Amino acid sequence: MGQITVQKDVGGIRDLCIITPAVHGDSRGYFFESYNQNDLEEAGICIPFVQDNQSMSVKGVLRGLHFQKQYPQTKLVRVIKGAVFDVAVDLRAGSETFGKWFGVELSEENKKQFLIPRGFAHGFLVLSDAAEFCYKCDDFYHPNDEGGIAWNDPAIGIAWPGVTGVYDGTASAAGYALDGTPLILSEKDQKWAGLDAANRF
Repeated sequence: MGQITVQKDVGGIRDLCIITPAVHGDSRGYFFESYNQNDLEEAGICIPFVQDNQSMSVKGVLRGLHFQKQYPQTKLVRVIKGAVFDVAVDLRAGSETFGKWFGVELSEENKKQFLIPRGFAHGFLVLSDAAEFCYKCDDFYHPNDEGGIAWNDPAIGIAWPGVTGVYDGTASAAGYALDGTPLILSEKDQKWAGLDAANRF
């Protein structure tokens, strides 16, 4: 027990949490518990996770901003190789912080985890040459249930670190770069509309 530190309501947004594990290291390497249900429940986080996912992306890849429409998921995300800037946007109906965003760097060095509850859009930008990204979900993936909002919507105003470019009224990656590396977005992610078109949960 007591192997994690939990920062709650980060960025002034209710229920967003950053979880930092206790890392035990010596000359041989390190060990830490990447998930402990008892520790989370002791911190007031009682979530039955049912699926683990992992992805790899290269520098300049931006994935998001995604949400699930009919089957929303809580996600517990972390990076096991490289570094990303991870972002959550509050889409909860009636929330005092609707449309507000918070971002945190997740890396293999800091080993932080980001808990993103149901009702948020989520996305991340790869800052390192490559990044391996892992996350737990509290519902299974449902095909054709994904929604999204534009990663660069000025109504949200996410400050993606190191990104330069001029907003042209769309989610297109054209003309955007991260430290000279052109941003890479999927075709789908370049077609999402802005916050005004997003579902409220």
